[in-house]
Amino acid sequence: MLIGIDANEANQKNRVGIGQFAFNVVKELEKIDQQNSYLVYLKEPPRDDLPEERVGWRYKVFGPSKLWTQVSLPFKLFTQREKLKVFYSPSHYAPRLSPFPTVISIMDLWHHHQPEQFAKKDLYQLKRWEEYSVRNANRIITISKFSKQEIIKFYQYPKDKITVAYPGYDRFKITDKQEKIAKIKRKYGIKGDYLLYLGTLQPKKNLEGLVKAFSMVSSDVSLVIAGKKGWLYEGIFNKVKSLNLEKKVVFTGFFDEEEKPYLITGAKAFVLVSFYEGFGIPVAEAMGLGVPVVAAKAGSLPEVGGEAAIYCDPQKLQDIARAIEKVLNLNKKSRDEIIALGLKQVKKFSWERCAKTILETLKRINY
Repeated sequence: MLIGIDANEANQKNRVGIGQFAFNVVKELEKIDQQNSYLVYLKEPPRDDLPEERVGWRYKVFGPSKLWTQVSLPFKLFTQREKLKVFYSPSHYAPRLSPFPTVISIMDLWHHHQPEQFAKKDLYQLKRWEEYSVRNANRIITISKFSKQEIIKFYQYPKDKITVAYPGYDRFKITDKQEKIAKIKRKYGIKGDYLLYLGTLQPKKNLEGLVKAFSMVSSDVSLVIAGKKGWLYEGIFNKVKSLNLEKKVVFTGFFDEEEKPYLITGAKAFVLVSFYEGFGIPVAEAMGLGVPVVAAKAGSLPEVGGEAAIYCDPQKLQDIARAIEKVLNLNKKSRDEIIALGLKQVKKFSWERCAKTILETLKRINY
């Protein structure tokens, strides 16, 4: 069969969130499926790390890029000679109109819970475009059982037409571990042991709460907040300043991807106390590198962490502080046990398995 894919989210330089999901799914589909053929739609030429063209894997690059899913893509789908069995968008934006059955992916629906955290223009586009995409989708693929329930709740979408495909995570190759950890600590001015948060700086990540809870921790550690600025991030920096934590809280900004495994593996513990997560890939990455995890008992995080994480209530600062103190005070036996549980838990997650689940879903689509 001939499958169409909107790969624009995968075709970015600095991929986070949807971009990370789309890139790995596209890459794995090309790798595991030599039986079907693919047309991959882009508004810019494919980056070097996307799969090379071959028989059965071709790119269609066209514009105009403005309102691409609204105008350019529908026009192409209606006028092209090729007839697709199904069109798949790894994001929650489908073409405005399509002559072919369409499948979309939805990561989470945080904007339905906290609309005030989004600019009015962005929120209007997000909800309107998402609404028509859901309404016209033949099936929806999502990344956790939690997100599946969210889609049912907000859109009354049939549960038997929603597929859960857990994301994978990067299985990093570690070389010269101590030397590279030391180099990164020098680069960012990290002194001694540290806790690590890794991700975009945005309200749902509860970073102001993390900073306040960190100020209550008696252990002599630093808190490293690694990731690019998203939106409404100013309060995080203001909170660090108001609590006089400038010497104990380190902001790296956006970091090189090559540094990620060493930032993680050098940490005493990884901390993600978000109010809401559709999945939480960094939790899997940390567990896969043998680093204990403190996670919020919220959203999908209990699905990701299983029995391997130390959980806390993200709404209660004292509970976050308690969980941090607990992970820092683990004796060697308890620390080894929680690391072993993490290594067992992450065997559930792989990009190959994710892509196979998506492929089987696409195969079941009928005109």
